[in-house]
Amino acid sequence: MGTAERTKPTRASWARRIAFGTVLMLLALIGGTAFRVWQVARENDRTPADVIVVLGAAQYNGKPSDIYAARLVKAKQLYDAGVAKTIVTAGGKKAEDNFTEARAGQLWLTRHGVPASATLAVGEGSDTLRSLRAVAVQVEARDWHTAVLVSDPWHSFRARTMADDLGLDAWTAPTHSGPIVQERVTQVRYIVRETGALLYYRLTKTPADDLFATFLG
Repeated sequence: MGTAERTKPTRASWARRIAFGTVLMLLALIGGTAFRVWQVARENDRTPADVIVVLGAAQYNGKPSDIYAARLVKAKQLYDAGVAKTIVTAGGKKAEDNFTEARAGQLWLTRHGVPASATLAVGEGSDTLRSLRAVAVQVEARDWHTAVLVSDPWHSFRARTMADDLGLDAWTAPTHSGPIVQERVTQVRYIVRETGALLYYRLTKTPADDLFATFLG
């Protein structure tokens, strides 16, 4: 009788078990999300769609950064392959900028042989969610329904998740060239960043671009 009482779980032991179980669930959630970020980054879906959507990145007085240029190159490859007849460039601008990210991308495409009539610049949004929300409005207005999203590999799953939530039937064809994919250390940092940003979005339904941008320095 006395032995049974001594081995009966105490309140403290139950608390430890609950805490341990919670930690395990959190680790499983984080690990599973990171795996999906990595998995979707490896996709290259060339299924025909109504539009190709290029998510914006930094631009300098109308000239796309190397990261943005890699996305535009991929979008042009998809366009040349007949994946879609229209390329939508997305992204707004900072107060001091002369060009939106969308306009800078559109100019790059036309300078590299894509007809202006085959491009649509949607120059709104300071983050992924707001940019995609503006794109979704324009896509719906033109009775388009499907989209191939072009972004960096690690950003693709979060972008697709947001697009799905906005009613876009979207899949991804990420870049596999450029500065983001050249070094393994950089890849790991982006996977960690995007895992955190995606979990934050799923929890709050708000963007975390600025919150997690500081992680990359």
